[in-house]
Amino acid sequence: MKTVMILGGTKGVGNEILKSCLKKGYNVAFSGRDQTQGHKIIEDLQSKDQLYFHEIDLNSINEIENFHTKTIEKFGNIDALVIYAGITPVSSLTNTEEEIYDQVFNVNLKAPYFLIKHVLKSMVEENRGSIIFFGSAHMDYGQEDRTAYALTKSALYTLSNHIAHHYAKYGVRSNYVVMGWTNTEGEVDLRASEGISEQALKNKAKDIIPMGRMLNRFDPVPAVMHFISDESAMTTGSLIRITGGEYI
Repeated sequence: MKTVMILGGTKGVGNEILKSCLKKGYNVAFSGRDQTQGHKIIEDLQSKDQLYFHEIDLNSINEIENFHTKTIEKFGNIDALVIYAGITPVSSLTNTEEEIYDQVFNVNLKAPYFLIKHVLKSMVEENRGSIIFFGSAHMDYGQEDRTAYALTKSALYTLSNHIAHHYAKYGVRSNYVVMGWTNTEGEVDLRASEGISEQALKNKAKDIIPMGRMLNRFDPVPAVMHFISDESAMTTGSLIRITGGEYI
């Protein structure tokens, strides 16, 4: 039985990946800031034996090592790591305050970096493992008001390739999923704060995205499940764009 670790997993696409893993019979360790929400997910899915939730605020790496340690204690090993959690504040280069910069880099880059540090050691010992990064079309240069976010997503792509190149000899794979414009809870809440309803957001997106609609939270899941599975045993260093044809 595989064990999948998700940085995130309480919301959006990450939560759909969690559910898909359960359907496959996998064990899943996931994380989030809200302990009540995490435990409710476990209760609702009636999967206490297959799920482990670790409370963690990704602005700090204090609990990162413990997340890894507790996952190993419960499930024995980690076969796949999905780096899903991230924040996308609206801030251009000329308007970015240090606090925003630090938050974006802590959550999107520093926390994943140090979690991978611990998980990678376990995978090398087992001589197998798959790491899946959630990227963004912003990775190339980003929209004008997403500067810090774009930098973190580009850095994660470099990290994915670094792992693919240097750790293939240990049986560890690393791949990067570019997720396009998606109506996740975070995106919907952000637009609501700007006075844009979810329907208005979808109407706007369909005129921008070549394939005529924004992604839903189910669209990226099959690609991630493929990278977790043994069917992708010889796939590493790849980038797959699930963006509906959108390039930023």
